[in-house]
Amino acid sequence: VQLQASGGGLVQAGDSLRLSCVASGRTSSSYGMAWFRQSPGKEREFVVGIGWSGSSTYYPTSYADSVRGRFTISRDNAKNTVYLQMNSLKPEDTAVYYCAADPYGYYRDERYQYNYWGQGTQVTVSS
Repeated sequence: VQLQASGGGLVQAGDSLRLSCVASGRTSSSYGMAWFRQSPGKEREFVVGIGWSGSSTYYPTSYADSVRGRFTISRDNAKNTVYLQMNSLKPEDTAVYYCAADPYGYYRDERYQYNYWGQGTQVTVSS
């Protein structure tokens, strides 16, 4: 399975971006999908995950308040694509954003559960 993330860019605080992650190869709609991000000098952190049907999502409780209401994950299984809609962007959202997939349907915050990773797309938010 190959994951291709896109949609990043340089924006101003308050702007919006929509990231996309297209899966190819031996894909399955049963995969759990997630977005992570990594800022310079920091560990890769979980942002949000989505279950295979798209009806279940998971925001980490550690910083759920900082992204819930601003970031929305969704998926289109017919297109093998997962999206991350990011609104009201802040400078602290600046990071490389990675999509990840787990063939067993996992979509929570344990990074090592994910078998497949995209190459990352840079999001830079200026103040």
